Amino acid sequence: MNSKTLLSLAALIAPLAMAQTTLKVDLAKPGIPVSPTLYGLMTEEINYSYDGGLYAELVRNRAFKDDGKTPVHWSVVQDAGGGAAIALDERYPVPATALTTSLRLDAAHAAPGHRVGVANDGYWGIRVKPGTRYRASFYAKTDGAGSVPLTVSIEGVDGKTVYAQAVGGRISGEWKRYEVTLATAGNVKPTADARLVIATESPGTVWLNQVSLFPPTYKDRPNGNRIDLMQKLVDMKPRFLRFPGGNYVEGGSVETRFKWKETLGPVEQRPGHPGTWGYRSSDGMGLLEFLLWCEDMKAEPVLAVFAGYALNGENVPAGPGLQPFVQEALEEIEYVTGDVNTKWGAQRARDGHPAPFKLRYVEIGNEDGFDKQKNYDGRYTQFHDAIKAKYPQLKLISTVNGKDWLGQQQKVTSRAPDLIDEHYYYNPMQMMNDAARYDSYERKGPKIFIGEWAAQEGDPTTNLHSALADAAFMTGMERNADVVEMSCYAPLLVNVNPGGVQWRFNMIGYDAQASYGSPSYHVQKVFSNYLGDVSLPVSAQKVGTQTWQEAAPKETPQLLPPAREVPTMFFSATRSAQRGEIYLKVVNAIGTAQAVKVELAGAGKVAPDGKAIVVSSAKKEDTNTIAEPAKVVPVTSKVSGLGKEFSYRFAPYSVTVLVLSTR
Repeated sequence: MNSKTLLSLAALIAPLAMAQTTLKVDLAKPGIPVSPTLYGLMTEEINYSYDGGLYAELVRNRAFKDDGKTPVHWSVVQDAGGGAAIALDERYPVPATALTTSLRLDAAHAAPGHRVGVANDGYWGIRVKPGTRYRASFYAKTDGAGSVPLTVSIEGVDGKTVYAQAVGGRISGEWKRYEVTLATAGNVKPTADARLVIATESPGTVWLNQVSLFPPTYKDRPNGNRIDLMQKLVDMKPRFLRFPGGNYVEGGSVETRFKWKETLGPVEQRPGHPGTWGYRSSDGMGLLEFLLWCEDMKAEPVLAVFAGYALNGENVPAGPGLQPFVQEALEEIEYVTGDVNTKWGAQRARDGHPAPFKLRYVEIGNEDGFDKQKNYDGRYTQFHDAIKAKYPQLKLISTVNGKDWLGQQQKVTSRAPDLIDEHYYYNPMQMMNDAARYDSYERKGPKIFIGEWAAQEGDPTTNLHSALADAAFMTGMERNADVVEMSCYAPLLVNVNPGGVQWRFNMIGYDAQASYGSPSYHVQKVFSNYLGDVSLPVSAQKVGTQTWQEAAPKETPQLLPPAREVPTMFFSATRSAQRGEIYLKVVNAIGTAQAVKVELAGAGKVAPDGKAIVVSSAKKEDTNTIAEPAKVVPVTSKVSGLGKEFSYRFAPYSVTVLVLSTR
C-alpha cells in the first residue's frame, strides 16, 4: 500500500475527548506466559507446494513416472529438418537405483546441422535470471559400442534464444550420471518462458533418466529450496514447522502414505509416490530435507507420524496389525533425535547430518475424526504407550478430542494427550465471530494446538478481509496463551498458475518467476515478529458491532439462522521484559476510522514516542498478486503523544501493532 493512502499521524493521534471505545491494559497483574511456540508453519504437498514450489528442482517429471503411459511435460526437439521420436521405456532400469522408467530418444535422423533432442517445460516454465549458474544432471546410455555427444541448454520455448549451454558429455553404452554447469549472461532479461533441452547432432538411440536442473538454492544446499520462498518463510520467524503435513502423511491409501524411509539418501534412490491432490510427489523433499528446512529457519520440527488411517477410509485398527506402523514411528523419531550409535541416528549421519535434531512434539495422525470406524482411541493409545515408554519427554498431540473444524465435539481418548489439534476453516465474518472462542475454554484439559486454520476469502491467495479476520482470531490466541500453545495457518503455499491451485485460499503465491505474500501473510509476520513473553489482561468497553447474517444450511434453506452482532474491533497486548516493550495489537474490521482511549493501568514509565506497524487498504477486498505484490503491506511510522493514557485513531480496515517502550 502506498503511504499516501494512510491517514496522517496528526489524524491518527486523536484528542482524548474523541475516544469512543476504551481499552484497559492491566500491567499491575502478572499476566499469562506466552508459549515460545505460539506461531509456526504447517506444510503439506498441495498446490504444488514442494514440487513446483519450495523444492527448487526446475524439471517436471524428472524420473518419467508422472503419467506412466506418456512422457508428460517432455517434447521432441527437431531443428532444421531433423527427425526424432520419444517414448517411455521400462526395459533398462538404472542399476542400484529406484529409477525404473527411462525416456528413449530415437535420433536416427540426427545429423550435423540437424539437431534433435528432448525438451522439458518445467513447472509452467523454467525460471531464467541474469548472471546465474544452474546445475544440470542426468543419467544416460546409448545403444551399441559407439558414443553420442549431447549438449544441454536452457533456451526459449521457441528455440530461438539460448540463455545458457554446455556440453553434456559423450554418452556410452552403460548407464552413467552426467553433470554440467550452465551459466546465463549478466544482461539476460528475466523470464519464465524457457525450457531445458538435451540434444544431439549424431544419429543413434539415447535413454535418459533422472534429468534435473537446479538454480542456486537457499544457503546453497544441494537438493535445496527456492531462495525467495524460503526468505519469506524465514522473515515470519516461525517457531516450528508441522510436517509432512495433514493428509500428505496419511496418503490416499495406506500404501501411498508418506513412507519416510523411502525419502532418504540420494534422490535416485527415492521412488516417489502418488500425492493426495491429483499429482505425483517426487519425494525430493524428504524427511531430512524437512529437518534441514527447520534448521534453516531456526524453527523446531513438529513431526506427524502415520497412525493407521488413510484418506480412502482404509483403517488399521489397534493390535498386531498396527504394530509395524508404531515401530515405524519409533524409528522415525530415532532418525530425528538419535545419536550416531543408534541404527537410525547412524543413518542420518550417513545422509550428511551427524548431529541430532531437537524434537519436542509428535502428532499422532491427522484429522482422525473423519475415520468412520471411530477407532482412533485404540490406535492413539497404542502409539502413546510405545512412544512415551521410549521417549517420555516428548509431547504427544491428538488429532481427536476437542471440536473438529466443523464444530463437532469429538470423543475423548483413553490416554490424555499433551495437546489437542483443532482445525478451523471459516469465512471472515465467522472467524471474527469466533475470535473469543478460547476466552471461556476449559482450562483443566490438554493444551491446544491449532494445527490448521484460516479465514477464507480471496483466490488463490486471501484478501484483506481474510487478514482482518485472521488477526482478530490471533488476538484471541494471544489473550488465551494459557490454553493455546501452538498454531499454524494452512495452506501455506500455492502455485498460482492454472492447474496449480487445488485449494483456493492460501498464504503465499508464486509462479516460476516471482512470489508474493498475501495480506494474511503480512499480518501473520507482524504478529509473530512483535510478540512478547507475557500476555497482559485487556478489557474493552463501548466496542461497536457489525451485523452478520449467516447463510442457511443447504439441506434446510428455509432455516435462516438469526443475525449476529460481531465486534468491529479486537485487541490483545503482550509484553517483552527483555526488550522493555509492550505490543498492543488492534484490529479495526470496518471501513471507518475508530478512536480508542487506551489506559495502561499499573504502568510505570511509558515513553511518549513509539511506532505503529499498520496493514491496511482502502477496500477490504484488496489483495496482493504476482502483478501487484505490494498493494497491501505493512507500513511502519513513528508515533508520538503516547503515555499511560492516550488516544489513537485506528485506520479503516486495519491491523495495527503499537510498540510502546517502558524503559
